[in-house]
Amino acid sequence: MKRLSVLIGAAVLLCCAPRTAVVVAGDKEALEKVEYFPLKVGTTFLHSSPDGQNINENCGALHPETVAWFVADQLGSFDVGVTFDGDADRALFCDANGRVVNGDAVLLLAAREMQSRGSLANATVVATTMSNMGLELALKRSGIQMLRANVGDKYVLEEMQRVGATLGGEQSGHILFRDGEATTGDGLLTALRVLEIMVRTGKPLADLVSDLKVFPQTIRNVRVREKVPFAQIPAAQAAITAAERELDGNGRVVVRYSGTEALARVMIEAESKEQMDRLAESIVGSIQSALG
Repeated sequence: MKRLSVLIGAAVLLCCAPRTAVVVAGDKEALEKVEYFPLKVGTTFLHSSPDGQNINENCGALHPETVAWFVADQLGSFDVGVTFDGDADRALFCDANGRVVNGDAVLLLAAREMQSRGSLANATVVATTMSNMGLELALKRSGIQMLRANVGDKYVLEEMQRVGATLGGEQSGHILFRDGEATTGDGLLTALRVLEIMVRTGKPLADLVSDLKVFPQTIRNVRVREKVPFAQIPAAQAAITAAERELDGNGRVVVRYSGTEALARVMIEAESKEQMDRLAESIVGSIQSALG
């Protein structure tokens, strides 16, 4: 907390989900106990009255548009909006204009700041297969490599430990900082780190991620009667191969089966929405014809 003593005068909107985050982020007495309020952060709270039934109900990190709308509606009143999920291990943000800032953007700004301080081990960030290709390209421009783990903080952590990385996370806002004493994702820590970077650099959140070009991305779910390896379905494999060839490194194709449902998931990223939709439809159609 001592490093955050410069957080004077920031206006922050916190959306508490409501559940765990309320205990600290939404409780003024608790804030004083952890020396958060003495930092003079002007704070407004949303959804900070849990009743045991309203966890994540149209709020929190599952609905970041809620806090974004509130900030946009009161333009000029807040420097940043922060929103947690029910157990507060994830945090998402919106900038002063009410634009949502997801976990990919947090990884970008955190990686650059940590690199400038020499704490980004091996100049490496661990993200997941769902992280946008725009993040990978933005990190590359800063001389930082991005590795992809399977979706899930467990797999992100395993890959971080394998390669000795100090930063990793998911697009959903689950960020793991391993350059200090933290051993797992913590939404409150993520919020404080983002605020710290804003103050340290003197830049608004929007400027810190302004060069992140988000590739159009779609995820289509296809219900299947059985899970046959795609390599054994000629039409599906041909559609996947054709999409990868057309994108030629300027997009991504991820086709996999759900681990818990009878679904095939088709994820496409491309430079244009037209191309994204066309390629996704081709692959989805081939899978539906064979396994639907």
